Order: sequence, then C-alpha cells, then structure tokens
Amino acid sequence: MSLKFGTSGVRGLVVDLEGQPARRYVSAFLRHLKTSGQMTGGRVLVGYDLRPSSPAIAEDCLAAIVAAGFEPVDCGVVPTPALALQAMTTESAAVMITGSHIPADRNGLKFYKPTGEISKADEAGIVAALSDVAVPDYDESVLDENEETLDAYRDRCVDLLPIGALEGLKVGIFEHSTVSRELMGEILAALGAQVVSLGRSDVFVPVDTEAFSDALFAPLPDWVREHELDAIISADGDADRPLVMDGSGNFVRGDALGLLAAQFLSAKTVVTPVTSNSAIERTGYFDQVIRTRVGSPFVVAEMEKAERVVGFEANGGTFVGKGFELTALPTRDAILPVIAALGLAAAEKISVAELVARLPLQVALADRLQEVPADRSGPFLERLQSDGAYAAEVFAPYEIADVNAIDGLQFHLKSGETVHFRASGNAPELRSYVEAGSAERAKQLLAWSMGALEKAVR
Repeated sequence: MSLKFGTSGVRGLVVDLEGQPARRYVSAFLRHLKTSGQMTGGRVLVGYDLRPSSPAIAEDCLAAIVAAGFEPVDCGVVPTPALALQAMTTESAAVMITGSHIPADRNGLKFYKPTGEISKADEAGIVAALSDVAVPDYDESVLDENEETLDAYRDRCVDLLPIGALEGLKVGIFEHSTVSRELMGEILAALGAQVVSLGRSDVFVPVDTEAFSDALFAPLPDWVREHELDAIISADGDADRPLVMDGSGNFVRGDALGLLAAQFLSAKTVVTPVTSNSAIERTGYFDQVIRTRVGSPFVVAEMEKAERVVGFEANGGTFVGKGFELTALPTRDAILPVIAALGLAAAEKISVAELVARLPLQVALADRLQEVPADRSGPFLERLQSDGAYAAEVFAPYEIADVNAIDGLQFHLKSGETVHFRASGNAPELRSYVEAGSAERAKQLLAWSMGALEKAVR
C-alpha cells in the first residue's frame, strides 16, 4: 500500500486510494474530529482538481461524509485555497482531492478543520482512527456550492488591488491543467491587465513549479517574446503554488514571490522553511523571521504564535495569518503572491525583473531527481550525515563548512555557497536546492549537485 501522510496530506497511487481506502481515510478524519471535540457534526466540503481520478474519489469522500452523519457539500472543481477559504468562512470541515504536482497515476486527500489545515497531531489522530469497516454508497442529494466557493475566492483576490491597478500590463496565463486556469485570467482582467491564454491541456500535466528545468516549461521564453508579455503566470495542479516568468524570460523563485507578498502586506513576522533563501533574515524587512521544517503544518503551527504574520514556502505558496484587514487564510495560495508581485511592479512603474533584482537575495535554484524511492534516498542521506569521509567524497572538490539537519541536509560550503539535499514528502523524489552569488555559479552548482545525486542513488 503506497498511501501515507507527507507534507500535504495523504498521497499515493490512485489504485491504492480510490474506493474504500479513500472512504476509510475520510471516515477516520471525521471520527478524529468527533473524538477530539473539534467538530461533532455539520457541513463537510469536498473539492477536487482536474486529474482524471479526482471526480470518482470525490464521490468516495461524499459517501464517507454521509455515512459519518455529517452534511456533505460538493464544491466541485476548485483551487485548494478557494476550498479552504469557503470552509473557514462557513465554519465547515473540508477534504480536497489533489495530488498537486505529482503524476496522474497518483492522487491524494488534504484535510481541513473549520479552523484551517490539520496539524501533525491531527494526522496522528486520523491514522489512529483508521478502520477496516467498509463504508457504503450514499443515495441522498448533495448540496452544490461550486459557484459560491469560486466567487468568494475570486472576490478576495480582486480586492487585493484597486480596480485598474494592472492596466497597461500584458500577462500570459500558462493554463495547462491547473484548476485555476480560468480564475487567474478573470482576476487579472478584472484588475485591468490584458490577458493571453497559453498552453491549455486536455490531459493532466504534472507541473512542478520549482523544477524550472522541466521540458514542459521550454516554450515559455518564446511565448514571452512572441506575445511581448510583461510576465507569464501559472500554478500547479491544485493552484496552491505559483509560477512566474518575468518579461525577460527568467523564472522568479517561489521564495522571492513569497517575500514580495510579505512586503506587499507589510508583515511584521515571516515564517518560512529552511529551504527558502538563506538571505531573508539579512534583508531587514521584518521584525523576525522564523524557520521551520518543510511542510505547511509546520509553517501554520509557527504562524499561530504571531500577529501580522505571513508564511511562505520555497515553492511560493503563501499563507496569511492574523492581524491584517485581509481575512486570514493560513494555507498555501498561488494567486496572492502573483498579484503582489504584479501590483508592486505596476505601482512603481518598473518591470517584474527589476522588482525582483532589487531583493538582496542569493541566487537560488532547485531541481529534482525523480523515481528515487525512500529506500534509496533515506540511507543515502543518513550516510551523508553520519559519515564525514563519505560526505567529503560526495562533495569533492567542494569543502563543507557546516551542516544544518532541520529538514534533509543543508550543507554550507566554505565558498559561501549552499547545497541542500532533501527527500520529497509527497513523491519518490530527491530534491536539490542551491544558493550562490551569481546566476551562472548557481547553475553550475545545481548541475554538479544533480550529477552527485545521480551517481549516489542510481
């Protein structure tokens, strides 16, 4: 059985999730809410992305909700942050069916309490509440709340800027199979931008917004030139991780987008994982910067302790906490950081490239080695941490200054550069994050790191 909790809910192969397994996990989620006193009844929303297995798994989730004695609400095809917003606004629980950026043969369930994302303690409670008892089909009508969910999220995004704030900008939407492909265009058009639709796909495309070297991104620079675009924007499958290419044809790192969103909202505190740029603390933009392990539950847990707090991950997914006029939404959102970047650039009458170039950050790049199961990545990382001679051999000709093991292994080199190896919590992948003083040096370091990983685990 491939199902397990990772950094963003339960994920695994579709063949292991569809049918009774999905029903049992949702039943366990609701059983946990009852036994922990967090929710004894009421509404449970279900939303899903555009991968082919999602509608059938949504039906499984609705069946489990009915069997548990809760009120099922079908929100249909919606972005994850839109479902989370609707759940928190209506004091409902929610289940999002999505595998995010992983291939279509896999899928997952992401759980929300009426107060927001589940915690790591909730994950343990759900696992403890799992039962082998079969969950029956349902035959009652289900409330449809798709339109209301989309409208509320659209309004929240449009309200971030004055109407017409993006007039004069021409922005491409790389639509592929992201669930937000219509919404992104509608929101930007409402704010005055000229929108060009690009690259829509009728089949699901597993877009990883951190893997800029993926072949599916190859057409984007040509689209920028062909259509004379100020930017191209996109998101992953469930629209909680943004993608931005500036008008010069360069990708904008996710943590730079999160940083711009925090500036846009005038945050006092930033919470971000160790994988985000190591220079964020040195910017002096915020009263404090709190580092966490990778994964939204860790970010959300730290955000709950602060006011005027914004969280973001290296993938750009941005969380809004307490203390703002904007309603708190402590879950990853792809559209907020996009609007923040475009809005800041438009307000200052500069390009997105110029806006990003002003950030005093190291040049950071990331890539992934796919199809590396845990029984390969785990022993490799363990040996790399425990065996200094082996680490020196792997990193030759570089010299290691020190190692941070908050999440994966982050090697600070004597050259001042950084290489961070980390196994994905959602897929059989081994990731490399690098930082260097120049774009050329970062590219060289990333290429070297991927070669080192290939040699070590293949």
